[in-house]
Amino acid sequence: MRTLSGPAPAKINLGLRVLNRRSDGYHEVRTVFQTISLADQLTVTYDRRSNGEVALECDEASLAAKDNLVVRATESLLRVGGWPGSVRIELKKCIPAGAGLGGGSSDAAAVLLALRRLLKPRPHPVMLAEVAARLGSDVPFFLQGGTAVGLGRGEEVYPLPDQPRRWLVVVAPKIFVSTAEAYRTLGKSRARLTAAERQLIINGFQASIAASEESGALDPAKLPVNDFESVVFQQFPVLRKWKKRLIEAGALGAMMSGSGSAVFGVFSSLRRAREACKVLRGFGGKVYLTETLDRSSYHANWSH
Repeated sequence: MRTLSGPAPAKINLGLRVLNRRSDGYHEVRTVFQTISLADQLTVTYDRRSNGEVALECDEASLAAKDNLVVRATESLLRVGGWPGSVRIELKKCIPAGAGLGGGSSDAAAVLLALRRLLKPRPHPVMLAEVAARLGSDVPFFLQGGTAVGLGRGEEVYPLPDQPRRWLVVVAPKIFVSTAEAYRTLGKSRARLTAAERQLIINGFQASIAASEESGALDPAKLPVNDFESVVFQQFPVLRKWKKRLIEAGALGAMMSGSGSAVFGVFSSLRRAREACKVLRGFGGKVYLTETLDRSSYHANWSH
């Protein structure tokens, strides 16, 4: 019996462009993922001589179900690789659900990374990637961490150079946004993009990435927009208010993450981020002071 413990960090989207719906029902996207230090905590125990059960204990009882992405990730990997034994997972939630911060996807990827250390012989990275891609669009990114471009439906991930550390303030209201519903609403709100419109969006996205390569860092004030803001802010106007408040509190840039409902601001220093947290005391939800997490730090969590 062997046990590993570690964090499952959240992510933010440094821009998210949504293109047309594909033949498989998913939308084509262009985004930049970034891991941050806000994290759930997992403990994974593998017993190869036990009866093959996958058990999940969670401090949020409603999440300790067989259809939890963590359980599905574990069962899928064991089945694909033919490993015997049982796995017990203890999960402590810190990342709010339905906030666009990728908590469930990060938990699933974290258990895959833990099992890569626990199983003998070790699963090949290609096997992990195949399992991750079947689980959800964000899971493949969390096998990499750091800063990365997401293409396709988000599952095609290419790492970018690690960015300088940035301090963040994340506000997460008590609003649950369904990603599927956000896609449906966005689709209804606009006509299908023409080939020229699609290419214009892609060119702009590429230009922002190229500019970051030249300067050595993504400029928070010049990030691609998040297309979901147009529909989610209309449904929940309070989110637009808190984005504005983050800018007024000194953020270099602010944006909704994913399909929401969390909104983050990027700050030039820890001091300025702390001051912003004081300004946001009246926020009716949770306020997190956090920082970006580079790829090497991300992988150090599950490398021993």
